[in-house]
Amino acid sequence: MDFRTIIKTSSNQGIMHHSDAVMLIGSCFSDNIGAKLAGAMMNVDINPFGTIYNPMSIAASVDRIISGEPVAGADLFSANGVWNSYCFHSRFSMPDKGMALERMNQRIAAAHSHLKQCQTLVLTLGTAIVYRLKSTGQVVSNCHKVPQHEFTRKMESVEAITEVLAATVQRLHEFNPALRVLFTVSPIRHIADGLAANSLSKATLRVAVANVCRQAKLCGYFPAYEIMNDDLRDYRFYAADMVHPSEVAVEYIWQAFQATYFDDASAQAIARCERVARRLRHRPMSSNREVVDRFNADTRSVVRNLVREYPYIEANREVQNCLMQE
Repeated sequence: MDFRTIIKTSSNQGIMHHSDAVMLIGSCFSDNIGAKLAGAMMNVDINPFGTIYNPMSIAASVDRIISGEPVAGADLFSANGVWNSYCFHSRFSMPDKGMALERMNQRIAAAHSHLKQCQTLVLTLGTAIVYRLKSTGQVVSNCHKVPQHEFTRKMESVEAITEVLAATVQRLHEFNPALRVLFTVSPIRHIADGLAANSLSKATLRVAVANVCRQAKLCGYFPAYEIMNDDLRDYRFYAADMVHPSEVAVEYIWQAFQATYFDDASAQAIARCERVARRLRHRPMSSNREVVDRFNADTRSVVRNLVREYPYIEANREVQNCLMQE
């Protein structure tokens, strides 16, 4: 007797390859899967604007990456001792306005270049609830601890989200015709407004994504939300906050993602690169200099062999740092 419901995906589609360039934008679940891709030494750009939750802000971020339009000084505001942008996560906020602008615009330029040569873009939608600045009507990606009375709050409709995301996919394919767009709905629970609102929000996102995938080519949906809520149907798969997936859950979903989209050769490459990446992060406990030097020399030899087999990983920062120590 089975005591769980396993979510079956169209396994081994072979539409993604270890050598591909990938970008992920959206909820912090994008950070989780992006970290797994990065740990496999893939060419990945993770959340260029920082973590973004609502589909309107995600669409606006994609549009800005496509256009490459820089942030202007007038777009920033000062609060809590730092300069912020309503388009960027607070990790980009800095006490110096010029440095904040430079950092944001460097990120836009890098993302523009990366998206142009991307094979896959993963968009992870977290919530259908959208906050707008009362003074301008601007949709904000992050409120930056500005008082709540400065914003209006609204749960967007299926129709509005469908329209925005469909237009975004169209612009993406005009910018990069071969780009594959994969949608996910984040399994992270937004419980501040209550579980009933969270359920309605997730359902709204799911229906909107289904509408877009029916309309557009080179679009698909990965059921991260369903895996978390129906397959991993237990609080032991949540972190201590009972909101975010645990490390075990993220690993399980990552394995499902691999099995769904990567070909066999890429799955093998991922496994090998993950092992080497763990070795690169390892620091020998021995205080014996000879032992440490031998470990580092062996690691460089392993990395050189890996690069010979997968030449495209030579651009990986960890790989470069290792080989530069020779």
